Amino acid sequence: MTQFAFLQREWPMVFAAASKAEGAAQTAGQLQARQQPLRAKDESLAALLADKSALDEELNQIEFVNLIVDHLAEHGIMEPARLYESPFTDVATHGPDALFTPVELDELIKNLSMVKASAVAIAQGGREPRL
Repeated sequence: MTQFAFLQREWPMVFAAASKAEGAAQTAGQLQARQQPLRAKDESLAALLADKSALDEELNQIEFVNLIVDHLAEHGIMEPARLYESPFTDVATHGPDALFTPVELDELIKNLSMVKASAVAIAQGGREPRL
């Protein structure tokens, strides 16, 4: 058998394998094309969920601050330790640390201390301290 005869006999198998590989590549390309819109939808959904999470956090912060205002309106003063008790922990299970940055929390506690100092000064018949 000559080399030519061998090639004639083997070429159909080579062409068939190449054709199968090309078909697989086309199928893979089609799958990739279908996956791209799904990836874009997944990214959009992830962005939407992140926005919702940020909004939920803001709403929890507002509810937490409203509870502080309600407490101050009812009692006049508030110890910072109270922030780690119910009803505040009903909004933020782990207290204000879960809702506010350390800087924001420090400011909140500072404001509670100023309110207390003002209330004590007024209760003692003095003037409100300068803040």
